[in-house]
Order: sequence, then structure tokens, then C-alpha cells
Amino acid sequence: MTDTAEETGVVVRNQTSQPRHLISTLLRSLRQYTKASLLAPAYVCVESILEIAIPTVMAALIDYGVSAQSMPNIVKFGLILFACSLLSLFSGFMSGKYAAIASSGFAKNLRNDLFDKVQSFSFTNIDRFSTGSIITRLTTDVTNLQNAYQMIIRIGVRAPIMVIVAWLFSFRISHSISMIFLFVIPILGFGLIGLSVWVHPIFEKIFHTYDNLNNVVEENVQGIRVVKSYNREEFEDKKFGRISMSIYRAFCRAEHILSFTVPLLNFCIYAVLLLISWMGAQQIVASGNNAAHGLTTGDLTALVTYTLQILMAMNMISMIVVMIIISQASAERIYQVLVEESTVCNPEHPRMTVVDGSVHFDHVSFRYSDSSEKPVLDDINLDIASGQTIGIVGGTGSAKSSLVQLIARLYDVSEGSLKVGGFDVRDYDLEVLRDQVSMVLQKNILFSGTIADNLRWGNPHASDEEIRHACALAEADSFIQEFPNKYNTYIEQGGSNVSGGQRQRLCIARALLKKPKILILDDSTSAVDTKTDQLIRRAFREEIPSTTKIIISQRVASVEEADMIVVMDSGRILNCGNHKQLLETCEEYRSIYVSQTRNQDQEEE
Repeated sequence: MTDTAEETGVVVRNQTSQPRHLISTLLRSLRQYTKASLLAPAYVCVESILEIAIPTVMAALIDYGVSAQSMPNIVKFGLILFACSLLSLFSGFMSGKYAAIASSGFAKNLRNDLFDKVQSFSFTNIDRFSTGSIITRLTTDVTNLQNAYQMIIRIGVRAPIMVIVAWLFSFRISHSISMIFLFVIPILGFGLIGLSVWVHPIFEKIFHTYDNLNNVVEENVQGIRVVKSYNREEFEDKKFGRISMSIYRAFCRAEHILSFTVPLLNFCIYAVLLLISWMGAQQIVASGNNAAHGLTTGDLTALVTYTLQILMAMNMISMIVVMIIISQASAERIYQVLVEESTVCNPEHPRMTVVDGSVHFDHVSFRYSDSSEKPVLDDINLDIASGQTIGIVGGTGSAKSSLVQLIARLYDVSEGSLKVGGFDVRDYDLEVLRDQVSMVLQKNILFSGTIADNLRWGNPHASDEEIRHACALAEADSFIQEFPNKYNTYIEQGGSNVSGGQRQRLCIARALLKKPKILILDDSTSAVDTKTDQLIRRAFREEIPSTTKIIISQRVASVEEADMIVVMDSGRILNCGNHKQLLETCEEYRSIYVSQTRNQDQEEE
């Protein structure tokens, strides 16, 4: 199942029906940064309360110091004002420091948790998310959550405190004037909620488009040689440009909608200021600036300051709302990965030893998805004795690779039973099983690092002598010795600085270093010449006779010496036997053999 917008949309709706579970799942990634997450809002509270107290101190300074022409009061309230300002500044610095630590640490842990989760996935789970989608979730989506979290624990705490406490202070000064806010705040609140509901689906679409963009980039970079050899740069540019333009248009539409927050906020600010100025002026004139009888000039100054604080706090809230709208889609996409359960899990009491390399398929069927009507493998029965060499041949799409991937539990069987060493593969500890089943794929990957580093993926503790021996068996030592740095030669990402045949031989050597009980070669000598292929098979026969060897190949010559050859077609086993038996009894095998022999004779002529 691919990560299409429609399919993902269904998952999102189902999962976000439990928002508390979504939030609690994400907050598990805080861990050691919980303390910083609590200290940041604590300092914000101190900063906010001090900022709100400052206008009251300022009003007292004006009324009891400046207006009363009392120097002692000016000094007293001036010192209090200075202390409040200094403490507020310190609290603001500390809140910013801890908010940065908490949000950055949260993002770091979240990325690690996502990556760890992806590592635990089976192939079935990975098939549900495209590579580009996983990259977007690990980068763009996590960054969106990081920014939103930092705003929430700092500005998200500060703004409500400023609104509530400033309103209480203004209510203490004038009951009637403070009621103005009770009419304006709902207008702003409902406006912001309406905008968030309107714009959220657009951001969901944007992030799905980001997935497509990353897929295109990955595909282009991996296939850059093909792109250049076919002069398709312009085509790729246009394809990338179309997706990039789609993101641009969606962002423009979303930002156009969100731009309404500014005029809405300005309307509320100016309306409140006008009403307060009008009502305040009336009360001052009526009371003659006498504090005992009504509103004073200092009180009006404080009210205006509180008004600005409240409305600026509302502005902060509007910014947080916008950030939450953007990050909500990201949170849902990250949540999808975190709650995804691997279809391949360890049993409660796993077996920790693989006795031998025998393999037994008992009426095995396999589907990539439960919704698939036709099975990929259908009623497979096959017995492989430990130490045997088994060849598997068949046309493209005959499910040869799917068959062998079940042995290492990269997928689980849908029906029937698959046993290794006499026990069902689902009874083994995954790490134990996969240590004893080495797979070499046709498109195996080498990673950035030296040749020795790549080979030690098979055995981190392998000695230099063991590495050279494995490479000798894989016919890789000869070309490695030709490199200036030999086993310390640096391999570029994906093994792009070695040939296809060299890459395949290095991957075979890496698998041999595991010293497995079962070695699977999935068309992994396709880029190797026939002579080298023969030398590799002879080395296997002489050096690792007790290892079960399963060889998938398009060449009959690569499997004709096998103890048993399995002929497959459309997910079923057509016939089994040795080379001579199949030539006599299997029309499909005989056809492949005759075709390849004729082509070889024509090449020799």
C-alpha cells in the first residue's frame, strides 16, 4: 500500500479521533528534557506577572510621585520599577534558554524514535510508506513540531497569563472599561478557529506533496546516470518543477487565508483603544482626576498599557494558532509512524539457537496485503536438507525473491508453515534467525566508508585474515588488491565508485563473514562474468559444504550443478529435480536451457 493522500487521509481521520492519545504519544519523546519543558513556562509565568505589575507600579509613580510632587515616592516606586524590569529581563532570558533546550531535545528524541521505529518495520510496514514520505516526516514534519512546541511552552504560556492577569488588573482599576475585552476576545477567538478549520486540509495536502517531491529527488539522484545517458534532464526538471509549483500554489493559498488574522487583530486592537480612550476620558472629566471619586490619569495610562498587553497577547495567540495549524498535519503524520505496529515481531519466548540449515515449506501461501485477491506464493511445498545447494529458476514475476525473503522473516507467511532447523521461523528471535540466514540481493547496497567497514557489517569483530578469506571465496580479493589503499579504499554512497560486478562480490563476501547456516544468493552474480561465477560456486562447494546454499539465477549454468533445482512460475512450483531430471521432465526448464545454450553457441561463433 502506498502512502497516497486518499489512503493516508483515512488513517489520519481514524487516528486523530483520539487527540489525547496523539499528544501523549508525541510527548513520550520528551524524556530527559521534561525538566527543561517545565522550567521554561515557570520562568515565563514570573516574566509575565512582572510585566503586568509594571503598569500598576507606573500608575502609582505618576499618581503618588509625579502628580503629588513627592520625591520619596518617585524614588521608591522608581526602584520597584527597576527591580521588576531587571527580574523580568532575567526571567525572559531563562525562559528562552530552557524553551530552546526543550524544543531542540524534543525534536532530537522524536527523530531518533521515528528512525528506530522505521528500523523495526518489516518489509510490509515499509511498503506502506514511500521513502520520500519517511524522509519528510523525519525532517520537515519534525521541524514543524519543534517550532510549535517551543512556541507553546513559551508564548503559549505567556499569552494566556497576560490576557487573564492583565484583565484582572484592569478590572481592579475600572469594572466598566474592562468589560470591553469580554466582547472583543470571543470575536478574535472564533475568527482564528474558523481560519484554522479552513486552512488545515491545505497543509495536509502540502505535506503529501512534499512526499512526492522527495520521491522525485531520490529517484532522480539514484538514476542520474540513466537520466544523463537518455538526455532526460529537461523532462526531470519539468517533473520537479510541476510538483514544486504545486507546493508554491498551495502555500500561497494557505498564507492568503491566514493573512486575514492581521486585519482581524488590528480591528480588535483599534476598536478597543478607541472605546477605552472615549470611556476613560469621560470618567476622568467626570471625576476631575480625583482617585477617590473615579479614574485618574495614571489609571488611564495603566489601562491603555494593559490593553496593549492583552491585544499583543492575542496577537501571540494568533501566531500560535497558525503554527499549530501547520504542525497539526505534521503531528498526525509522525503519529502514524510511531503507532504503526511491525507485522514481524519476536515471540514471547523465542528460540535462541538455529540447529542447522534445513528449510521446510509446508503449504505456504503469501500475500503482500490482506486485501490482495491473488496470493504472490500459492501452496508452496518444499524440503531443503541442511548443506544442500538449491537452484531456483523462473521467469520475471514468478515470485522467486518473495520465496526466499520469507526464510529470513523479511515478510511473514500468510498461510501454512515455514520451518528452519526444524522449527517455525516465527518461533525464533529475529536477530538470531537473521544472523544465520545471509541474503545477497541483486541490488545490494554498499554504504559510505572503507571496504573493510562495509565487510564488517557481516561480522563487526572479523579479523583482517577473516575478511581476506571471505573476499577470496567471493573472488573479490584480487580486484581489492589493485586499489591503492586496498581494504582501506573508501566506498562512496551506494558503492558508486565500484562496478556492478565488484559491488556484488563485496556483498557476497560480507554475507559470508556472518558464517551463516543458510546463504541465499538472489540473482547476485548477474553482473559477474561466467568464469568468475563458476569460481565462486566452486569455492562455496569446497569451503562451506555444511552451509545451505539457495541460488536464484537467470542463468541455468549457475544452478545446473545444484543438488536440486526448483522451477517456478506465477508463484507456484512447477517442478523440482536435478539438471538431468528437469531436462527430461520439465518443458519450461528445457526451454530456458535450450534458449540460453543456443545464444551461447551463437556468441562463440
